[in-house]
Amino acid sequence: MSIDILQSRRDFLGRTTTGLGGIALTDLLGRDTAMAASPPPRKPKVRRVIQLFMNGGASQMDLFDYKPKLEKLNGKKFDPGEGQRVEASASDPGAVMKSPFSFAQYGQSGRWMSDQLPHLSKHVDEIAFLMAMTSISNVHGPAAYLQTSGFFLPGFPSAGAWISHALGSLSENVPAFVALPDDRGLPYNGRSAFTAGFLPANHEGTIVHANKPRPITHLEPPEKAKHITPASRTEGLSLLGDLNAAHAKGRQGDSRLQARANSYELAARLQLAAPELLDLSRESEAIKSRYGLDKAETENFGRRCLLARRMIERGVRFVQVWSGHGGARGNWDNHSSIPKQLPPITQGMDQSTSALLTDLRQRGLLEDTLLIWTTEFGRMPFSQNSVGRDHNGGTFVSWFAGAGIREGAAFGQSDEWSWKAVADATNTYDFHATILHLLGINHEELTVRHGGIDRRLTDVHGHVIKEILA
Repeated sequence: MSIDILQSRRDFLGRTTTGLGGIALTDLLGRDTAMAASPPPRKPKVRRVIQLFMNGGASQMDLFDYKPKLEKLNGKKFDPGEGQRVEASASDPGAVMKSPFSFAQYGQSGRWMSDQLPHLSKHVDEIAFLMAMTSISNVHGPAAYLQTSGFFLPGFPSAGAWISHALGSLSENVPAFVALPDDRGLPYNGRSAFTAGFLPANHEGTIVHANKPRPITHLEPPEKAKHITPASRTEGLSLLGDLNAAHAKGRQGDSRLQARANSYELAARLQLAAPELLDLSRESEAIKSRYGLDKAETENFGRRCLLARRMIERGVRFVQVWSGHGGARGNWDNHSSIPKQLPPITQGMDQSTSALLTDLRQRGLLEDTLLIWTTEFGRMPFSQNSVGRDHNGGTFVSWFAGAGIREGAAFGQSDEWSWKAVADATNTYDFHATILHLLGINHEELTVRHGGIDRRLTDVHGHVIKEILA
């Protein structure tokens, strides 16, 4: 087929179908080819997942990992002893820096929590903490790829795409994988944070911009496109059907075209489902206030958390909610000042995350929903720029809550500085293996042949973290 014919066909469909091909980034393969790549080998404890991602590297010793030694040696040279080499990614190591925030113990588990987390502190007995997560990179891009795709290079499918490929959506009217980026911008790796990689493109995350007038791109025709009418869309879809039928006639056994056709069908269904899904006016004022939608400092993240709850209620399998964008400010990358930069973004996250946990439990959704909180790496125990902290892949904190999780658990331990993991360290491969396990999937068996290699989310590594499972 000539380029001219292809171009004219694309132009016609663009004018008649309102760009619905853009929604091919949703759960597109349909019931017969993608609702499940292979059925889970056992009844899963988890049916849907919400992942909260703190973009930039949340400081573990200022939030979850209390270290009295930092207080005792504050202002002195950082010397871990035994001639260990001390270096940082973007600065020269400064003096030992204590947390500028106070800590206290909460719950029956006695978990130490920063005063920057007054809402989440009430939930410590519902959460299982991974206190010694590690990353092989302390650079934002590669480290974030590790936490989203299991590899530190671009081009590999994200966890949401793998889960979409394996299990599909719980409803034919919504995508399997949705990403809710920060309103201020995309994360460091941009759209590739939600990529399907070498999996079919339909498993890529559908991006929803929660506060924009048009949250989902190309779902509706632009206002200035007056030539697009219901009748023209019907005609366009009819022509598309004829073209697809003619194309498929000579290609028996090729499922790719049917997958694309299914994508248009899902887009049409999503046009009907999305307005109700995204309409927060249907929520009570009490619920919106609980999530912080009535305050400027909490509205941004709170809106996305509330949308995440609405999405899993309506069948989305994997929802990723981002806090912070890919820039020098307005995220968790607090190089300049922990006292000034960390509180605002923590405040925006703390109340909304607490509200999400409470809401999920009260609605009975935690019985089959997994809630995850993570970041790409932690921060250093010594100062940068006087009161900031540099990147640290040696140890950081993530946590799980919900279905299949042992409440009040903690696994792993960092050293007395919160510089490096020293006991029961975990990594991105263990992290993803555990998520898949709870979804009823053996991480070693979920593979796709690509470039002559059987690829998987956990590469050739990973162990299920049984110590945090119920």
